[in-house]
Amino acid sequence: MDVLWDVVPGTSDGVTVREVADALDGRELAYTTVMTVLDRLAGKGMVQREREGRAWRYRPAASREAHIAQLMLDALDLGGSRDAALVRFARSVTGTEAEVLRAALGSEAGLTATGTSGGAELTDRVDGPTGRRAADEAAER
Repeated sequence: MDVLWDVVPGTSDGVTVREVADALDGRELAYTTVMTVLDRLAGKGMVQREREGRAWRYRPAASREAHIAQLMLDALDLGGSRDAALVRFARSVTGTEAEVLRAALGSEAGLTATGTSGGAELTDRVDGPTGRRAADEAAER
């Protein structure tokens, strides 16, 4: 996934198995191994693929940020108290990360109250390669 996130811009048509294998230089992986992994990721909905001649072109189904946000939401669903987990997480972030969280929560509160958002700067930071907010992409999953 790192290769797809790093190599494939949001406007790209994707990459072939060969291009992914070449990007993994230094790791001696067989072409068929890379092809199998990409096929399985497509089956799980992690990547999208499109036929190009006899080959497939692959691209991430969601941005790295959207994927990480979904992992965090999944972790909250593992059991126990979501509130306690959120509080513990909030207490563990750095000052800069806390500011980003405050801005996101303030932007979300403003969006809920007024129907518009003044958080363009924050949105620019969390947009994925598809140009959509990570939270929007995570909600679609």
